[in-house]
Amino acid sequence: MSGEAVFIAGAGTEIGKTYVTAALTRRLRADGQGVRTLKPVASGVPSVEDPGFRTSDTAILLEAQGLAVTRVSVAACSPWRFAAPLAPDLAAAREGRTLALPDLVAWCRAEIAATPPGTILLIEGVGGLMSPVTAEHTGLDWLEALSVPALLVSGSYLGAISHALTAAETLRFHGVSLRGLVVCESAGAPTPPETVAAAIRRHMTVPVHEIVRGGACPEDVARLIRAKA
Repeated sequence: MSGEAVFIAGAGTEIGKTYVTAALTRRLRADGQGVRTLKPVASGVPSVEDPGFRTSDTAILLEAQGLAVTRVSVAACSPWRFAAPLAPDLAAAREGRTLALPDLVAWCRAEIAATPPGTILLIEGVGGLMSPVTAEHTGLDWLEALSVPALLVSGSYLGAISHALTAAETLRFHGVSLRGLVVCESAGAPTPPETVAAAIRRHMTVPVHEIVRGGACPEDVARLIRAKA
């Protein structure tokens, strides 16, 4: 027996996946729920020794888990890290490296199997749902290969409603189980996140909630993960 995994997918790039994942991790830990959080692939990541690493997605997720930033903890959270802030396949090519989907999927499956019963494993994706991960495969291919449920994260920027509904429809078409959708507040957005969430909710059958930047993870959002674990 192993714990349950949930994939944190994005309706786009730079919309708050890591913010939501970190907030969820903190909330679940505070509630006494066992949780592990991973971001297997990360682009735009400086070296561990670089002071800028402290603001990287990997460092944020380690902090949310109460883990110190060390070479070992960083490698355990994000084994595929690339310096260039590009899609992973392009960032890897710049470094003369490659990333193969079977290797990524095998690593994730091993982590799922190693997760203790009763513990939730959060796997944060990279970029948007259809962003390339390898030269031949997208984030959707990765998610489909894992066969785990997803939590979709959207922003609240102008155009976010269409992007969120398109991503949700893509997941539905491909038979991916969707726990719900979280609208993460975007800086400078013309409307508040609850307005965007309400508009999206009218077109979806799964729960839709919002999270404010700088705020704690709402119980409704945490329930999307806890309910089926």
